[in-house]
Amino acid sequence: MSGGPHPVDARRADSPWVLRDYALVADGERGALVDPRGGIAWLCAPAWHSGAVFSGLLGGPGHYRVRPADDWNVWGGYYEDGTLIRVSRWVTADGIVSCREALAVPAETERVVLLRQVRAVRGEALVDIGLDVRAEYGRRDMTGIRREGELWRARSGALHVRLTGAGHARTGPDGELHGRLRLPEGAHHDLVLEIATERRDAPLDPRDLWETTERWWKKAVPGCADTAAPRDTRMAYAVLNGLTSSRGGMVAAATTSLPERADTGRDYDYRYAWIRDQCYAGIAVAAHGPHPLLDRAVRFVTDRILEDGADLRPAYTVDGRPPPDEHPLPLTGYPGGSDRAGNRAGRQFQLDAFGEALQLFAAAGRHGMLDGRSAEAARIAAEAVGERWAEPEAGLWELDERWWAHSRLSCVVGLRDLDRYIGAGASADWSGLADTVLEATRVRCLHPEGHWQRAADDPGPEAALLLPLARGAVPPTDPSLRLTHAQVVRRLAKDGYVHRFRHGDEPLGDAEGAFLLCGFMAALSAHAQGRVTEASRWFERTRSACGPAGLFAEEYDVAQRQLRGNLPQGFVHALLLERSARFGGTSGDAVPGGW
Repeated sequence: MSGGPHPVDARRADSPWVLRDYALVADGERGALVDPRGGIAWLCAPAWHSGAVFSGLLGGPGHYRVRPADDWNVWGGYYEDGTLIRVSRWVTADGIVSCREALAVPAETERVVLLRQVRAVRGEALVDIGLDVRAEYGRRDMTGIRREGELWRARSGALHVRLTGAGHARTGPDGELHGRLRLPEGAHHDLVLEIATERRDAPLDPRDLWETTERWWKKAVPGCADTAAPRDTRMAYAVLNGLTSSRGGMVAAATTSLPERADTGRDYDYRYAWIRDQCYAGIAVAAHGPHPLLDRAVRFVTDRILEDGADLRPAYTVDGRPPPDEHPLPLTGYPGGSDRAGNRAGRQFQLDAFGEALQLFAAAGRHGMLDGRSAEAARIAAEAVGERWAEPEAGLWELDERWWAHSRLSCVVGLRDLDRYIGAGASADWSGLADTVLEATRVRCLHPEGHWQRAADDPGPEAALLLPLARGAVPPTDPSLRLTHAQVVRRLAKDGYVHRFRHGDEPLGDAEGAFLLCGFMAALSAHAQGRVTEASRWFERTRSACGPAGLFAEEYDVAQRQLRGNLPQGFVHALLLERSARFGGTSGDAVPGGW
């Protein structure tokens, strides 16, 4: 077959599942979504923002299936605690079959290794295997397929493919590798798939790869026994580790183009590192302890600020480059969504990113993890706030350029944290600048009824305001904190879940789902006011809005009990971690601002 572009309809993937049914395996450099039938529905290689080699999630070609031959089965599965090692499990008419799977870690940037271990748990297992690597979102066929003993080699565009453990497989007329595996009860069989930018010849030893991966996860995720929800907190740590590159950048999510609402055009590419999301993750980790994820967040944000200064972009690739402009992909798209790569947000000015960066640096400073380069980046970020705080900007939700209150209040918190935990320069008065910004924002964005409003020209409620208010933009006794919290609960909460803001006169839930990030913000806000029971209710309700795998998307459709948007959404897991750490009474429980 030709190695060039081809219509994807000729090789349509299996029908997609609802988002809650997918699991993730990830190694920091890329991630794979696993569907309940044992298919890899999405994997980009070699990097997060590279073209997909398996794109069935968006209706494209390419797959890697390991599934029971008996279609009469029910599925389930679980993560090994504190890891992204997934065990898929099927109960068939004649027995139980499992498949343990993971991306091998520590990862290499130019090479992905996917481990799968099939086991006959009860009764004999009959398992079908299919491999069809289609690089560049399906544009490149799998070519040059040849067997070398128990090893298969192939190419897909510029990528080199190796598969071990499938010596029994055969090539079909469609260019796919097909095989059927028969295992007696209690037996297991290993498959190792490698996709790399260069030819590799070193042995792929599954035992060594599994042992190294298990050790890596054990070291990467702390025990979290001192948090409010230890198992979920360990899961949040695992997800954040899985989304964070060795170069420090954490992608917002593993996917692109998954719709927030069907056929609304609100589906975007989140396979990039947002400065704000990175800071949320680092601040959350700092609330629990001086773990390596904090250092990686500080390093990435430091590098971006030292390079770009006051022109800091909201988003970058995980290796620090600007994200490409939005462009279409040759795929059908997830039902109700589109098919696009790139993100226009990379060209916006978002003031709150500087405020969040300052809060991150201060959090690192409290743990003694701020070096000279990062202190210099903090100074540059503060100066950028001083230069640009009065400018209209796109804000947290990347909308039109306006005078958004949330951005200014985030900078107030960051400036005060900088002054308190890092210290001012000889001629700098960061606390004074914070007072200036707060007073100007109070004049323009404090509603006559005493609560904060969205923007200078928008009196509506905004859930995101709860985060900087909870972190010390105003004292906890300031009436505006209580009144803003009450306004958000009254106008933006429904059935225990919180929405971002109102879309005109539409009822909550019609325009978009509840925003899970905002539910955890409400928990932090209630906790900052000393309303412990209410904080617990927001926390427990929001953390229930995940799929069976324990992954959170960006939004939650309350009426249909479904996940919406890209998956998994890193900043939701970050705020879960922060709330769990603070509510658990850990050593990091003191809220920034010293209350």
